Amino acid sequence: MRAQFVLSEIGVGLRRNLTMTFAVVVSVALSLALFGGSLLMSDQVSTMKGYWYDKVNVSIFLCNKSDAESDPNCAKGAVTTEQKKQIKSDLDKMPVVEKVTPESADDAYKHYKEQFGDSPLASSLTPDQMQESFRIKLKDPEKYQVIATAFDGRDGVQSVQDQKGILDNLFGLLNLMNRAALALMALMLIVALLLIVNTVRVSAFSRRRETGIMRLVGASGFYIQAPFIMEAAVAGLIGGGVACLFLVVGRYFTIDHGMALSEKLNLINFVGWDAVLTKLPLILAASVLMPGLAAFFALRKYLKV
Repeated sequence: MRAQFVLSEIGVGLRRNLTMTFAVVVSVALSLALFGGSLLMSDQVSTMKGYWYDKVNVSIFLCNKSDAESDPNCAKGAVTTEQKKQIKSDLDKMPVVEKVTPESADDAYKHYKEQFGDSPLASSLTPDQMQESFRIKLKDPEKYQVIATAFDGRDGVQSVQDQKGILDNLFGLLNLMNRAALALMALMLIVALLLIVNTVRVSAFSRRRETGIMRLVGASGFYIQAPFIMEAAVAGLIGGGVACLFLVVGRYFTIDHGMALSEKLNLINFVGWDAVLTKLPLILAASVLMPGLAAFFALRKYLKV
């Protein structure tokens, strides 16, 4: 097959259906950009889980005098020195516990003032209103229930709280957003495929005389189909290139510069450029294969060659 003929036919097809080709490029670019963004979001959630789950603590809050008057869990009164010693001793014996850090009421008050000093409530609080607690670092964050079962409801214990539960809600929201992006990507992908099929059929119809002559002189089916398939693949490749540009520019301006989230949200470990660059070949491959296969199956039925 002569490369010059194929290239000339691709150029003719793209020029004749310029508007529809543009629509194909845009739809492929948006769908694949959403696809790449969803992959990066999944990597980001995994990175954040690994970072934050390693830092979560379980907190055992102890009853104070104020709780003894208002909280049913502290009906037997504020925690005693003996109860605190026994709780600490039991924690030290548990194999799932990596580290135990006691926090006094004064420490809790100091930390609260550091974090919420501007709050109107902060001015009305006193150290004796704060709760003593034990901050527990687990060897495996999934073993929270062991601590809850052992200490929840014990005399002197007001509550057992797991920070992992708060993070699970955050990651659940991020995963929901990721699934919504994937659903939108699937919709855009369907639109792109329909546009590709329609564009190929219009192109084939506009050149039905040429293809008829080629059939009469004995041209093979692949020889006839190749220009149309490559025309769709070229349009898809342009859209894939635009999608890659979207991802690179988006990563650059949202995390590194522009919005500079990496500086403003330094507690979040954002995915690096390596994660972005590894997605680009996948997007480019999909941008060629998806339109090419769609055109191939559309032409098999339409041209009947």
